[in-house]
Amino acid sequence: MTKLMRNPYATHVDYGNFLGMIAANPKFCPSNIDGIAERKGYVLIMEWKRKGETFSDGQKFLLQALAKLPRFQVVIIRGDTDDGLNVGDFWTILPQGSCVHAGNGVEAFVNFYRRWYDWANRGI
Repeated sequence: MTKLMRNPYATHVDYGNFLGMIAANPKFCPSNIDGIAERKGYVLIMEWKRKGETFSDGQKFLLQALAKLPRFQVVIIRGDTDDGLNVGDFWTILPQGSCVHAGNGVEAFVNFYRRWYDWANRGI
């Protein structure tokens, strides 16, 4: 059985060196996505933010663009996985770009995740 990575010291890729590579748009820079799941062509994008952590404008635009794609759902989770699953509030981004509160707490998030899987698994 494959063991999933659980490394509390895992680092993110630093894309700072990309700043300035595009002369016409020097702030253009890659963004990371914290989680992505796929089932039968349906995609769930998960972006985790710790308390007080903010989005860059570019990351907001990226997540909104992904939410517009058919079969894509984007969820923003206030929490972390440092010591188990810690979830506060979470929101989904609608295809129109607005953010809608989807729930609060681990149990609500687990239910959301399971409903997404069931929805995707049926191929609706």
